[in-house]
This record gives sequence, C-alpha cells and structure tokens, in this order.
Amino acid sequence: MTRDSVPAAARPIDATSADKAPRTERGRRTLNAILDAAAAEFGEKGFHEASISGITRRAGVALGSFYTYFDSKDEVFRALVRHMSNQVRDHVAPGIRAAKDGIAAERAGLAQFIAFVREHKEIYRIIDEAEFVDPESFRAHYATTAERIRQRLEAAVARGELRPGVGEVHAWAVMGMNVFLGLRYGVWAEDVAPDELADTVAEMLARGIGA
Repeated sequence: MTRDSVPAAARPIDATSADKAPRTERGRRTLNAILDAAAAEFGEKGFHEASISGITRRAGVALGSFYTYFDSKDEVFRALVRHMSNQVRDHVAPGIRAAKDGIAAERAGLAQFIAFVREHKEIYRIIDEAEFVDPESFRAHYATTAERIRQRLEAAVARGELRPGVGEVHAWAVMGMNVFLGLRYGVWAEDVAPDELADTVAEMLARGIGA
C-alpha cells in the first residue's frame, strides 16, 4: 500500500516537528483545528496582521494548546504551507489514480484542483506570502508539486501515452498553467465548471496548440 492509497484522515499529520507530533486522536483533532484556524486567520488578515490569539480564538482552544504544537507564529505559518500543500496532493490523488492514461490524469488533477481552490481560496494568499515570510516553504511547495507532475508525465511516456522527451520542463509548464487557471477560475470567479475547464486543457495537452 502506498502513502497515497491511505485515507488522509488516517495519516499522521506531518505539519509539526517529530517531538511535537500528536500521539492521540484528540491531539490530531486539536492540531487540525489549529491549522484550519490558522488558514482562516492568515487568509483573512495576512501574516503580519494575524495573531496567535486570533488563531486560538478561531480554533476554540486554549493558548497553551497552541504552544503544545508550535513555538511561534512563524512556525505555524510554515507548518500551514506544508499542510495546505499536502491537502492539495491528497485531494487530487484519487482522481489521478483512477485516470485511464496520462492526459486523463492531468485533466483529473486540474478539475480536482479547481474544486479545491473554490473551497479554500485562502491558499493563494498564504502561498504568495510564503515567498517573503518563508522562501524555503514557498519553493518547496512548487518544487514538490512539479516533481509529482514530472513523475506522472514520465511514467506516461514509458507507457507510450505521451511522446518521448516530455519531462521536467513540461511539468513546470503544466503546473504554472494550473496555478493561474486556479487563480482565474477558482479565486477571482467561478464562471466555468471545473470539468469543462479541464476538458479544454486536456484537449490542448493532447493536440498541442499549433494550427
């Protein structure tokens, strides 16, 4: 069984250091509540205006519960970037695994990503702020996403579903396209259905854009 085949709710939360990782179901629920509250706080106020007290108030937990898992606002922000990146991965994974081929996998990934963004619009503000608050997390978010796409594309090449030579550059291009489609059709407006949008992009990937 691979990591991606394990239900998200059953996985350990890899948003804290090993010595602060929750060891009980109650602890995992508390940590999730803090991370969800942090997403709302940072998403609404931005990093500099957000506060630990605001996070704990939103989460409905005591200040001491926050410090059980995090030492500072910077630390919970870094953890939140990793957490949201993992949420995206877990949300799109089932559709990608069920896809019949490489193009269908990218289509499914985009459709699921747009749906996720519409429910979590704050992800764009949080990831954008990470470029300045925690550049390492910002870079890791995109580098790991591109790496997953590269692996999918190269596996599809090996199966004969995509032409030889498709690899890292194509992966970064696909990711960049998805990011801005998510911004336009997930954050700014919801005027195109995710499946319709994904169909258009899948056709473009399959046929190219030449006349």
